[in-house]
Amino acid sequence: MRGRRIPGINTLQAARRSSALRHAGNSKARVLPARFLTFRRAILCCLPLTIGAATRLHAQRSTPAIVTATVDVSRATASFSPAAALGAGVDGHGRGTLRDIYTPANIRAMRSTGLNRLTYRLRTELGIEAWHWNPRGAWSDASHAQGYWTSDSTSASEIMITHGYRLPRRGNTIDQADNTGYSRLDDGDSASYWKSNPYLDRTIDPDETAPHPQWVIVDLGAVSAVNAIQIAWADPFATEYRVQYWRGEVVGDIDENPAGRWVTFPRGDIRAGAGGIALIGLADGAVRTRFVRLVLTASSHTALAGSRDPRDSAGYAIRELWIGTRSPTGIADLLHHGASRATQSTTYASSTDPWHSVRDLDIDLEQPGFDRVFASGLTNGYPVMIPVPVLFSTPEDGANELRFLAHRNYPVERIELGEEPDGQYVTPEDYAALYLRWASALHRASPNMTLGGPSFQGLDSRVMMAWPDDSAGAPWMTRFLSVLRARGRAADLGFVSFEWYPFDDVCAPTAPQLAAAPGRLADALQRLESEGVPPALPKVIAEYGYSAFASRAEVSIEAALFDADLVGHFLSLGGTAAYFYGYEPTYLDREPRCNAWGNNALFLATSRREIRHPVAAYHALRLLTHEWLEPGMGRHSAYRVESPDSLLSIYAVLRPDGRWSVLLVNRDAERERTVRIRFTGDTLGARMSARNDEWIFSRAQYRWHARGANGFPQPDRSPLHSRTRADGIVMPPYSLAVVRGARAP
Repeated sequence: MRGRRIPGINTLQAARRSSALRHAGNSKARVLPARFLTFRRAILCCLPLTIGAATRLHAQRSTPAIVTATVDVSRATASFSPAAALGAGVDGHGRGTLRDIYTPANIRAMRSTGLNRLTYRLRTELGIEAWHWNPRGAWSDASHAQGYWTSDSTSASEIMITHGYRLPRRGNTIDQADNTGYSRLDDGDSASYWKSNPYLDRTIDPDETAPHPQWVIVDLGAVSAVNAIQIAWADPFATEYRVQYWRGEVVGDIDENPAGRWVTFPRGDIRAGAGGIALIGLADGAVRTRFVRLVLTASSHTALAGSRDPRDSAGYAIRELWIGTRSPTGIADLLHHGASRATQSTTYASSTDPWHSVRDLDIDLEQPGFDRVFASGLTNGYPVMIPVPVLFSTPEDGANELRFLAHRNYPVERIELGEEPDGQYVTPEDYAALYLRWASALHRASPNMTLGGPSFQGLDSRVMMAWPDDSAGAPWMTRFLSVLRARGRAADLGFVSFEWYPFDDVCAPTAPQLAAAPGRLADALQRLESEGVPPALPKVIAEYGYSAFASRAEVSIEAALFDADLVGHFLSLGGTAAYFYGYEPTYLDREPRCNAWGNNALFLATSRREIRHPVAAYHALRLLTHEWLEPGMGRHSAYRVESPDSLLSIYAVLRPDGRWSVLLVNRDAERERTVRIRFTGDTLGARMSARNDEWIFSRAQYRWHARGANGFPQPDRSPLHSRTRADGIVMPPYSLAVVRGARAP
């Protein structure tokens, strides 16, 4: 998740970027979405057409109080096992937090939710840090304790806490985690430099034949006159490159995906670069622009004196940049130079060299050690989805990670390669090259391991402004898959993973958001297939929650409705697994735009992570895992439900115990429904029993009281259980229900 809101870590710039401002998808932006999506088609399996706010308002006014829903039992639309399909994630945290989270009381509470599967989330990858998942290992330059790190494949002692290491060759001013780092492109230090990832250079990867241009983008902060650039090159420098300006819509962040194109300055096409300090007059007259880009296409493949590692001469390196207009003394510079995010102009880079040293340890960020996680009981004995870092690591380190897990006999189900490359401006061609390089190393260590990714920050990522011009019109996934297919390695992608936090505008009313939620997910999954993802390829939601921002809805009844609706809809559409984010007890975070307090969570806790209250999401997910579904690995069959009510979601499954079980979500904040369930398509006469078990969860059981950082739920009760007749289920406004009965003979 972009900028995951983890208490104890600076969140000033959490969720900073958005690649979907014009699509209202999964984005984490400072600028609010311009509009919500309207959905072009009926939602398959479970819901009628959802086409926008006007239709929803009409539905609220005209929906009858009695709704008859029809379950078509002639053919199942999907099949799944709850213990394989439903899970949650654990993540990195601030210093000292892990010991407070991993207590017996907290573990018992977390496990009581019934989310059996676990995924490990990698915050270091979001923070542009190299992860030492095993504190024991080897440096490529051992005598200086620096270089490229490879963790050992074994450890004599238990690994309880691990750390990241900040990368001193970083080119991005802002990251997706705590934002304590900064870019070396304009830090004012001539001794430091940015360097691209050497594994994207063909001299390092003999199997790679395609070129991988690298780039940097500089945000001048405002539209300004530009006709000159000065570049202090390091080794290796670019011998061929282009200097370009942005012509098009003016925006405050490249993630806003503005309309426009990159244009090379009249004298910006450099063919014989010689390194050193190059002052280049780009045009006779000044060009007015806010963004300037360097596209680097040929490397000198030189290295610093005394270097023996071929990675040191691979790629491109820049010590400092100055951009502005020619002056009698050289250049009137428009950039701010400083060694912090607050004091430098914002820069973006296509990749970063994972080189670092022992001095770059980030003691303030803790990732739980594998031994702590697997011994905690949170895995419930099932295999775990584990990340292998790709953007800021080495393939040998990833292979040793798999060897370590196998040596410990820890069951692993899937390996997720990297985390959110789309949100870090990595082009699909670059990610594909790294993915295949890592896949080769991982399969040598574990030939049968299922690999996948890319853990999209959202399925609407379209950061076209940062990508090369030649193929920027194609979607990210289409371009990524085309590389795998061209190299005959499409089978190396064993699953597609993505994160789902659909609502940016947490200050807006929640009713229209909840009304749109099912359609947005269905639309996104359909788009994946239109971009070339095979329909049969497993699809995994690596993280889900109401929003990447703090929101009152996350701790109110709305979260219960959203989570239940998402799980029911995703599984009915054939989704493989969905992992809730917010498993670990936490406390409220603040969204300054509207002074709202919330967090994606199951349990609210004190600052020491001692649980105070379960919140709405806990009650909803426990209802699904314990009552709607039969716990365990038994296969459940999902069936299509037709309903005339666009604000009523209904999901019907036939459980392994032979019982019909129906999940209902009333997303109308004002109106009650009485719902009748009918079956069709079964000559044996399928029906609910004369009397059924029914659970209702509404504002009568749970209501949130906003009190800033001290907000609380009251009442805070479990869903109400009763035995009811089959002639109708009464659904209060904003409620969810489960009705379970026996199948007729």
